[in-house]
Amino acid sequence: MAKASEEAKGKRAVSIFKALGKRYPNANCELDFESPFQLIIATVLSAQCTDKRVNLVTPPLFKRYPTPKKMASAKILELEEMVRTTGFYHNKARNIQGLSQKLLTDFGGEVPSTLDELITLPGVGRKTANVVLGHAFGVPGITVDTHFGRLSRRFGWSTSEDPVKVEQDVMKLIPQKEWTNLSQRLIWHGRRICHARKPACGACPLIELCPSYGIGETDKVAAMALVKPDSAFR
Repeated sequence: MAKASEEAKGKRAVSIFKALGKRYPNANCELDFESPFQLIIATVLSAQCTDKRVNLVTPPLFKRYPTPKKMASAKILELEEMVRTTGFYHNKARNIQGLSQKLLTDFGGEVPSTLDELITLPGVGRKTANVVLGHAFGVPGITVDTHFGRLSRRFGWSTSEDPVKVEQDVMKLIPQKEWTNLSQRLIWHGRRICHARKPACGACPLIELCPSYGIGETDKVAAMALVKPDSAFR
C-alpha cells in the first residue's frame, strides 16, 4: 500500500509539472545576465529582494565592475551605494566582493560549475548555487526558495520547512533532467497565482490536481483579480 501511495504521489507530481508547463511555457530565470559571473552576482543580490529591483541595479553595477578583478578591487563604500536599494546592502556588498576575490584566488577568475565549489563562495548557498548551475551551466538543480518550499508543501510533496529536506523529497518525484524547469515553474506559479497569504485558487490551472485547492479564493472572477501579471516581475 505504501509503495502504491508513493507511485500515485509521483504520478500526480509529474502531472502537476506538466500542467504548469502548459501554463508557463516560457518560464525562465527572471534575472538579467550575460555570463555566469553576472548571474551569481545578481542571484546573491536577489536575496530578500525582487528580481525586478535587481535588474535595475545590475546594469550600472556591471558596467562599472564588469569582471571579478574589477569587483574584487572596488571600494566597499561604492559597492554598498550601488546595491543599497536591494536591501541588506552591507552584507551583500561584502559578499559580492568576497566571492569575486575568491574567484580570483581559488578558481582562476572563473565561476566554478559544481555545487561543492560554488557553496564555498561568500553569500552562496545551495539555492544560489543551483540557480547558477541550472541557468549558466545547464546542470539540473532544484532551487528551493520561499515559493518552491511553500508550493511543495501545498502539493503534498514535502512536509518539511528545511530547504535541503524539501530538495531531497522533491528529487524523488521529478526526473533529474527537469529539475531546473520544475524550479522555474514553481517559482513563477508562486509569484503569480499561488500566493502565500491568499492563493488565487479559482484561477489556477491545477484545480483538479492540487490537494490544497480551496485554501484561497475559489471564485473565478475574484481569483483572477489576484493574479499578478508577468510585467510585475520584469
